[in-house]
Amino acid sequence: MTVKVGGSIDQLPIYTRKLKTHEGGSISLDDYRGKSSVVLFFYPKASTPGCTKEACKFRDEYSVFKDAGAVVLGISGDTPESNAAFAKAQRLPFPLLSDEGNQFRQALGVKKDLFGLLPGRQTFVFDKEGKVALVFNSQMKAEQHIQEALNVIKTLN
Repeated sequence: MTVKVGGSIDQLPIYTRKLKTHEGGSISLDDYRGKSSVVLFFYPKASTPGCTKEACKFRDEYSVFKDAGAVVLGISGDTPESNAAFAKAQRLPFPLLSDEGNQFRQALGVKKDLFGLLPGRQTFVFDKEGKVALVFNSQMKAEQHIQEALNVIKTLN
């Protein structure tokens, strides 16, 4: 299934699935229903150049997202331990979720890039009710994900 703008994420059983955070807790997208918008960015692998640029740009703009009432969540197939090391090294103020086995990635229709060699880099924005407000996919323009998400978040809250 591919998630599209205007669709509702809560139609997917994965919406309520808890994913481990790098901090030792667990989070589901349903935790934010009715409370805040959610920016969910999929990155291929912790501590790689493109993913570091992307995560650090989200870090640098984090207060803008927070002030707009949005939660930022990073997600990859990395282990919680790998994500913890990445978050610590880059001083990331938002949770990194472990999608071990890439089931969440597959449920949202995030395709592999570069001839199937890399997990996809894709950003979703969900409004407070779980409706999809943005789907942005670009492996090579890692930092553009932040601007695309900000543009949408500013219209939601």
